[in-house]
Amino acid sequence: MEDRNTPFKAGLNAGMILGILSVVITFIVYFISPPTLVSGLFGIAMLVVFFGLLIYFGIQYRNSVGGFLEFGGAFQYAFIALLVAGIITQIGSALLYNVIDPALPSVLAEQTIENTMAMMEKFGAADAISSEQLDKMREDAEANYTITGQFKALGIAAIIYAVIALILGAILKKRDKSLDF
Repeated sequence: MEDRNTPFKAGLNAGMILGILSVVITFIVYFISPPTLVSGLFGIAMLVVFFGLLIYFGIQYRNSVGGFLEFGGAFQYAFIALLVAGIITQIGSALLYNVIDPALPSVLAEQTIENTMAMMEKFGAADAISSEQLDKMREDAEANYTITGQFKALGIAAIIYAVIALILGAILKKRDKSLDF
């Protein structure tokens, strides 16, 4: 029986690689400088690297199945890869925030507030925030690092993953024009 490489299998493999890589990078950054985890530059760098790798793995998959890939298969590959990577990343984050360093969410929430206030100061809006609003922002930021907050984020991320998978599916698809008549 032929072992056929399906979009699901390819997405699962790519997602596992990306998820494990994400956890490893997160832990390395945590050990070097924990506040960097909430840095905008770090987030953008991670997105660029992961989209690049996802496209690279997608092109490898497309080449492994004959060089052509329909949009549906490309979408399925990208969505599965993103979802698996997201789940693995959430598990790694949950371990980091709840087992390895339970004090880290407070540090990251405070850094998030500082980053937000610095950005608001650049736009001249920092004075418009009351102390009650600041306390609410801090409370909401800390809630994002709880198990419940992370599962909520994963649910929202799944919707975003679907949109990104549509874009990646359009990038990765390649029709066999010799079949046109």
